Amino acid sequence: MRTLVVGIGGMTNGGKSTMSSSLHLRIPNSCIIAQDAFFKDDSVIAVDSNGFKQYDVLDALHMDRMMSKIESWRKDPGSFLASQSLRTQCSVGEEVFVLIVEGFLIFNYGSRVYTPPDLPGYFDGYVWPRYLKNRQEMEDMVSDIVFLDGLKSKEDLLDYVYGDVTMEIQSLMGKD
Repeated sequence: MRTLVVGIGGMTNGGKSTMSSSLHLRIPNSCIIAQDAFFKDDSVIAVDSNGFKQYDVLDALHMDRMMSKIESWRKDPGSFLASQSLRTQCSVGEEVFVLIVEGFLIFNYGSRVYTPPDLPGYFDGYVWPRYLKNRQEMEDMVSDIVFLDGLKSKEDLLDYVYGDVTMEIQSLMGKD
């Protein structure tokens, strides 16, 4: 059995969930772990001096729980998929399991819709500067990151990422 972990990171509301879901539909034996599922209770999220909730920081997330789930997948992807009631499509001897991890800070730890809506100035005053800071940290910590051109269509981006993942799966299966 071979495994591949695909990380989809980027700024808030940048299309990570859409890309991840689309890849998941195309790639057999895949599943998604989404960082948004690991937010702490809103009552414990810090507020900055401008009154903005600090969602775009690692302290707003239960990263230990997320990492535990990822580790569970890494130990036994087949059992993980079965425990999540997810169907697999493996051929014996050619198993490649793919984990898609998506989130705005997945690379900083080693499209959200807010209710209520964002306060005026939140994106420009908080989200964008925080994204730039987090992106720089990510670039300093992680190699082999591919940045996508957000001006391209969703279909073109999906085709590019799917092609890249497919080539990696074929490489893992020895079909270079």
